[in-house]
Amino acid sequence: MDLGIEGKWALVCAASKGLGKSCAAALVAEGVNVVITARGSQALEATAEELQRSNPAVQVIAVVGDITTAAGRAAALSACPQVDILINNAGGPPPGDFRTWSRDQWIDALDANMLTPIELIKMLIDPMIERGFGRIVNITLGAVKAPIDILGLSNGARSGLTGFIAGLARQPAIASRNVTINNLLPGPFDTDRLKSTMKGAAAKSGQTVEVVTEARRKSNPSLRFGRPEEFGSMCAYLCSAHAGFYTGQNVLMDGGAFPGTF
Repeated sequence: MDLGIEGKWALVCAASKGLGKSCAAALVAEGVNVVITARGSQALEATAEELQRSNPAVQVIAVVGDITTAAGRAAALSACPQVDILINNAGGPPPGDFRTWSRDQWIDALDANMLTPIELIKMLIDPMIERGFGRIVNITLGAVKAPIDILGLSNGARSGLTGFIAGLARQPAIASRNVTINNLLPGPFDTDRLKSTMKGAAAKSGQTVEVVTEARRKSNPSLRFGRPEEFGSMCAYLCSAHAGFYTGQNVLMDGGAFPGTF
């Protein structure tokens, strides 16, 4: 299927590895020019080179910086002629026991996983409305629907973003202008983040990482973890010309783990 977004420009946050990288790769495959951001220069530059090799016809621009800061946002946006597609993404806060989290840790979680996406949307949505096209995808977490006890910082911050998007995306001034905003909720995907979560769960349970990881894998109806490229493909579709009537939704990709009907 031709997704109808060839030649568009996308800003993909936290794209040097993991799910952000998979989203950037899927967009590049569709002929989308991308600006990718991350804090670590080595991994980001390597990803940029890989993406450019995969499709020499597009432009791939790497901007090293912290997207949670005003300077980081300004640098990323200045590298992009226009932003037709925004993929909001940030590494999740560490797992743990809420009794040990300080106010500063809560503020950091909110900055990264709620306030930064909102700030980028605020900066970009009016130009999208004026052009009559915009796709915003927020990478959140399956725990928004089914909270994971050790991920309380992430549960709280990402749920706040989810509530905000629910009201924003449905405003007629936005939805009627072919500008969509959706959240993409990953379950257990085979990424560094999953490995970190398994280490935290192992430490809490007293079991080995291998035992905890295998138990998690077997608990999923698919009997496996998701592949990052599967996530990227879904992200690209949500950004496509075919998804203009799909907005304000939470798209859960968890292999069927969520037990609810709705």
